[in-house]
Order: sequence, then C-alpha cells, then structure tokens
Amino acid sequence: MKYNEFYDFVVKVHSIAKIGLTYSKDPYALENYQELNELSREMIEKFMDVKFDRPSLFTKDIYPTPNISVRTLISNDKNEVLMVREANSGCWSFPGGWCDLYDSPSQAAFNEVKQEAGVEPKITRLIGILDRTPYVSKCALPQYVILFEGSIEGKKFHEHTHETTDVRFFPIEDLPELSRKLTKEEIDRIIKAFINKETIFD
Repeated sequence: MKYNEFYDFVVKVHSIAKIGLTYSKDPYALENYQELNELSREMIEKFMDVKFDRPSLFTKDIYPTPNISVRTLISNDKNEVLMVREANSGCWSFPGGWCDLYDSPSQAAFNEVKQEAGVEPKITRLIGILDRTPYVSKCALPQYVILFEGSIEGKKFHEHTHETTDVRFFPIEDLPELSRKLTKEEIDRIIKAFINKETIFD
C-alpha cells in the first residue's frame, strides 16, 4: 500500500469513528467506536510523526468552515421528480445528505441517491450551490448545499437504507409535505433552475 493510500485509509477510519461517537446510542457500539478513534489517532500520530494538540483531527477549532451536503433532482418522462420520505421526520425531500470524507461532490451525490432511493443514478449536471445560514434558512449550522441533476438509466429500484421509508415520483407542480431541511423559497428556486436548465449560486 502506498504512503498516501495508507494515510487516506487511517484518516477515513478516524472519521467513521468520530461519526459513530456522535450519533450512536448503543453503549457497546460506542466502546468500539472509541477504540477505533484511539487506535486510528495513534496510527496518524506515528505515521505523520506528529502529536495532536486537540481531541480530534476533525475538530473545527482551527478555522471554522461551513458543512457541505448534496441534493440530487431526478425527473422522469411524466415531468415528475424523484423524492424520498425521511424516516426521522416522515416528510419528503430530494435524495441527499452530508458529504463523506474523500468523496468528490458528484460521488457523494451518487452515493446518497443509491442509499436513500435504492437506485444508481447518472449525475448529469450541476444545478448550483446554495449558501445556507441559520439566520436565513433556519438550519442548525452554516452549510453549502451542492445541487445536481441526475437521471436513472435502468430505473430498477433496490432496497434503500434505514434513513428513508418510501421512494416515489411526484409532479413537479404538486410536491408532498417537504422536509424542513430546505425552505419553500429554496425549493421554488431549485425547481425553477432545474426546469429552466439554469445555474444558481449563493
């Protein structure tokens, strides 16, 4: 294994451990994530010959930056758009989520559609980037949302993950109750750019 491949592998394990420690509620899983966190941290320290002066490689006390997420819009020949029902809220949204470490934006979009909708898309176009801040969009943290257009070639749906409970196409002009992850104003702006093949930013 090459130097950069090994480093990327250890950092990826460290990031998974941090995510597990943040979101897991199972005490046994937390113990395992903590062990992975300590082992990967030790490997990084030895591998890079440095010592951490903070508890996490991913702590944002060096220079705070926005979080990055992706959303993908996929339509069919009936002028309908693909949406997924979120398990935690019961509301609908475009497939998407936080970008994982080392995934390109388009790969992150592909992964999220595959996981949430159970289908492998072709990412075809960048719709734009939304700058979301708590005082404007009512989101919890400052974030950039990268918006893509995609298509489904095989149109064969597989099993989706636990994050979603249903997958359907809806008429663009008659969408169901939407998740609060995006405001109505943002949804309207995204749909307009999607239909008109425009690019939006900020």
